[in-house]
Amino acid sequence: MKILTQKITVLTVVFALSVSATSCTKKGASQKLSNVDYWTCTMHPSVHAKAPGKCPICSMDLVPVMKKERGATKGTSGMQGMPGMPGMKEGEMRAAEKPSEFVVPVQRQQQIGVTYAKVERKPLYHTIRAVGLVVPDKTRSWQFVSRVDGYVQKLRVSSPGELVEKEAPLLSIYSPDLLTSEREFVELLRMRDEAKTRGARETPQRLIESAKRRLELWNVTEQQIAELEETRKASDTLTLLSPFPGVVQSVPVEQGKNVKVGDMLVEVADLSVVWVWAEFYATELSMLQIGQQFEITTASYPGQKFEGTISVINPFLDETKRTAKVRVDISNRDFKLRPGMYVNAELAMNMGEALTVPVSAVMPTGTRNLVFVDKGEGKIEPRVVQLGYKYANIYEVQSGLQENERVIASANFLISAESKVQGALKEFGGSDETTMQPGQELEKHQ
Repeated sequence: MKILTQKITVLTVVFALSVSATSCTKKGASQKLSNVDYWTCTMHPSVHAKAPGKCPICSMDLVPVMKKERGATKGTSGMQGMPGMPGMKEGEMRAAEKPSEFVVPVQRQQQIGVTYAKVERKPLYHTIRAVGLVVPDKTRSWQFVSRVDGYVQKLRVSSPGELVEKEAPLLSIYSPDLLTSEREFVELLRMRDEAKTRGARETPQRLIESAKRRLELWNVTEQQIAELEETRKASDTLTLLSPFPGVVQSVPVEQGKNVKVGDMLVEVADLSVVWVWAEFYATELSMLQIGQQFEITTASYPGQKFEGTISVINPFLDETKRTAKVRVDISNRDFKLRPGMYVNAELAMNMGEALTVPVSAVMPTGTRNLVFVDKGEGKIEPRVVQLGYKYANIYEVQSGLQENERVIASANFLISAESKVQGALKEFGGSDETTMQPGQELEKHQ
C-alpha cells in the first residue's frame, strides 16, 4: 500500500511538471506569435496578412515581420544619429529620402536584355494630324429666293453640278408686279426729264431713287436697271444672274411652276475657295493659332498637297468627344476639292531644342516618372524626372537628368523587380530571433 501511494505521488509530480512545461512552451510560442506585426511576401512587400499562409500573387510562403523589427525600420530611432535631422518627424524623413543606388551585375543585366541610351539635346518636331470635311465657303454661296410672286418662265440651268460664269442667266420669272414697278420707274424718269425747273425735278428724282431700291430688292441688278433707264421699256420678266463664277448646287423649281415670295429658286456656290472643318483634341488646341499653314492631302489625289490657313478656332468643345472644330481655308481654283470630301490635315511645328530620353526609358508609377541611371560597374540609380511633351518616341526632360548621362532604355520593369527583391532581402535579413526565412516553421517555439 505504501508503494502504491509513492507511485501515485510520483505520477502526480510528473503530470504537474508536464503540464507546466507544456504551458510554458505554449506561452512562449504565444508570446513569440504576439510579437508578429503582420505576415508578408519577400517578393511582394505590399502584401500584409494577419496570419501565416501563401502569397496571393506568387504563392510563396509568407514570412513574419516582428513589431520590434518594424519599429527599428520605420521608427525615428534609426535616424537619431544622422546629422542635421534632430527631432525630424517620420513624414518629414520620408519626404527627405531619395531613391538609393542598388547593384545589378552587368552579366545579370545582359541576361535580362538591358539596353542603354544617352540623355541628349535634340531638336524637337511635333506634327498634329486630323481628319477634315470639305464644305463650301458660306460667304461665297448664294441662294436665290423669290422676292416676287410669279411663274418660272425659263430655266437656264437644269441640274446641280453645272458650271456657270459670273452674270450668267440662271432662270427667268414672269411677274405682273414687276411689270407694274418698272412702268412706274419709266414714268418717273419721263416726269423728271420733262420738268422745266430744278425744284420740279427734285420730287421725281426722290421717287426714282425709291423705285430703284424696290427693284434691287426684287433681285434686279444695277446693270439691268441701267438698261431699263436707257431703253425706257418695261418688262414683265425678271432674269436672275449668277453673282460669281461657280457651280450650281440645287435647282428645286421647274419651268412653268408657280412661285411665291420666299420660295427657293436656285443655289450657286463659288468653289474657288473651300473650307475644311477638322476636329482636334483639347490637349492640342494650345499649339494652334490663327494663320498657321496646314498641309492638306486626300486619297482622291495621291501625292498631291494643298495649302490651307487656319481662320477659325472654335472655343466650344464637344462634350462627348472632347474635341474642338478648326476651320482651314483652302484655295481651290481647279475645283479638285469638292464639298463632302474627306481630307487629311497635317501641321508640322518646330518646337526648339531640349534634353530628351527615349519613351522606353521612362517608367511611370502613377504619381511620378522614374528613370534608371546607369552609374557603371552594375550600379543603378533610380531618378525621379519631370517630363514635358512627348514627341514621337522621345520625351522632353524638364528636370532630373543631365546631358550625356546614360539611362536604361529597356527591361525597366525587370530592373525594378531586381531592386525590390534586394530591398526586401535587406529588410528581412535580420537575426533569427526577429526574422524567419521563407518556408521556416515556428516549430522551435512550440
